[in-house]
Amino acid sequence: MTSVLTRVTGSLRRRRPGRDGPPDGFDRRLLAPMMLGSVLNPVNSSIISVALVPIGAAFGAPPSRTAWLISALYLATAIGQPVVGRLIDLFGPRRLFLAGTALTGLAGVVGVLAPNLWVLIGARVLLGFGTCAGYPAAMSLIRSEARRTGHDSPAGVLTALAVTTQTIAVIGPSLGGLLIGLGGWRTTLALNIPLALAGIALGLLRLPRTPLPERAGGERRLAGLDLTGMGLFAVMLISLLVFLMEPAIGHLYLLGVVAVAAAAFAVRELRVEAPFIDLRILGGNKPLLITYGRALLAYIVTYAFLYGYTQWLEEGRGLSASQTGLAQLPLFGTAIIVSTLTGRRAEIRGKLLAGAVGQVAACALLLVLHAASPIWLIVAVAVVVGVPQGLNSLALQNAVYHQADPERLASSAGLLRTFGYLGAIVASAADGAFFGQRAGTPGMHHLAWFMLAISVAFLLVTVVDRSLGRIGPASREIGQS
Repeated sequence: MTSVLTRVTGSLRRRRPGRDGPPDGFDRRLLAPMMLGSVLNPVNSSIISVALVPIGAAFGAPPSRTAWLISALYLATAIGQPVVGRLIDLFGPRRLFLAGTALTGLAGVVGVLAPNLWVLIGARVLLGFGTCAGYPAAMSLIRSEARRTGHDSPAGVLTALAVTTQTIAVIGPSLGGLLIGLGGWRTTLALNIPLALAGIALGLLRLPRTPLPERAGGERRLAGLDLTGMGLFAVMLISLLVFLMEPAIGHLYLLGVVAVAAAAFAVRELRVEAPFIDLRILGGNKPLLITYGRALLAYIVTYAFLYGYTQWLEEGRGLSASQTGLAQLPLFGTAIIVSTLTGRRAEIRGKLLAGAVGQVAACALLLVLHAASPIWLIVAVAVVVGVPQGLNSLALQNAVYHQADPERLASSAGLLRTFGYLGAIVASAADGAFFGQRAGTPGMHHLAWFMLAISVAFLLVTVVDRSLGRIGPASREIGQS
C-alpha cells in the first residue's frame, strides 16, 4: 500500500519550503490526517464483516439481529455525513475533524467493554457519528488548497484518497480475521483507540485553523445552521431504517412517517434562507441527483457482497474468520491496481460503465457457488469484484467534485456518502431477510439474484446518463494540470 501511495502522490509539491515560506503547491502535510480521517469509517464498515458470526455466537444472536451492528453505524453516518459536511462548510475542517476523531476513540472503549449486543450496537452508533467527519473534511481541504494556490489540486491527491479508502475497506476483513485470531472480536473495536489518538495528534499538528464567523459586533455565532431541517432529515432516515430492518404489515405506519417527514423537510428547506440541504440548487442539478441515485445502486451491491458473501464464506462454505479474511485479499489487490491505473484518466463515463459490467459479472458468479466450491473459484469471485470496487467509488467521487456547488462541496460529498450508506442499510436488510437464522447457500443465491437486479439497474442508469460525457474529454480530471 505504501509504495502505491508513494507513486500516486510523488508529484505533489510541498506547500512551503519552510512552514512560513511562500505557497507553491498542495500542502503535503495535509495528506496524513486526510487519509487517516477518511479510513476510520471504511475500516469499521469492513472489519465487522468477519466479526458478525463470532459476535452472534457470543451473544446468542442470529444474523437478522447482528445485522443491526451494520445498520446502526450506517444510519448514524448517513445522518451525520451531510450534517458534519455542512458544519465544515461553515466553520472549517479542523474542529469537526478533532471532535469526530475523539468520539471514535470513545466508541472504541465502549465497544471493548460492551456487556451485551445492544450496548455494542450503541457503540457502533457512536462510531458512525465519530467517523463521519473525515471524508467531507478531506474534500473541503482539497478545495481550499485549490483556492489558496490558484491551481487545481494534483490528480494524485484524490487518487491517493480513493486508493487509501478502498485499500482499508477491502483489507478490513483480512485485518479483522487476524485481530479475531489474536484476541477475539473485541479487538476489532479496540483498534479504534490507537487510530483515534493518532488522528487527534495529526489534526492538532497539521490541520489549518479556521476563524469562526462573527456578528458585526464581534459576537461569535452558528451562522446558517438549520437544526430543524437536520432533525427532519434524521426522523426520515431513522423511520426508513427501522422499516427496512423489520418489514411487516404492522410497521407500514413507518413509511407514512417517512413520507410526512420528507414533505416537511422539503417545505422547510425551500423556505429558509440558509437551508441544511439547498433543494433549489440540488433540484436544478440533475447530473448530481443522478450521481446520488447511481451511488445508492452501486453501494447496495458493494455492501451486500461485503457482508452477505463474507458471512456465507464462514457459515455456508465453512471457512474460519481468518481464512475468510485471506480469501478477500485478491479483491484488495485488484481494486488497488485498477484504481491506480485509472485514477488519472479523465473519462468518468467509461469507468462507470466498466464498473457496472463488472458488478453484473460478479453477481452472476455468486450463483454458481455452493458449499463445496473450490478455493480457486472463491478467489476468482474476489478478483472480479475488485474491478468495480476499484472503478466505481473513485468515479462517483470525481463526478460529485465536478457537479457540486463549490461552496457546498463538503456537504455535497457528505450527501454522496449518505446515499452510499443508505445502500449499505438496504444491503444489510437484504442480508437479514435472505439469510434469516443462518447464512447458507440457498439464501446466498437469493441474495445474488437481488444484487444482479440492482446491478442491471445501475448499468442502465449509467448508459442513459449523457451528462457524464461532459466530464472528461470536455473538461480536465480533478487536479490534472
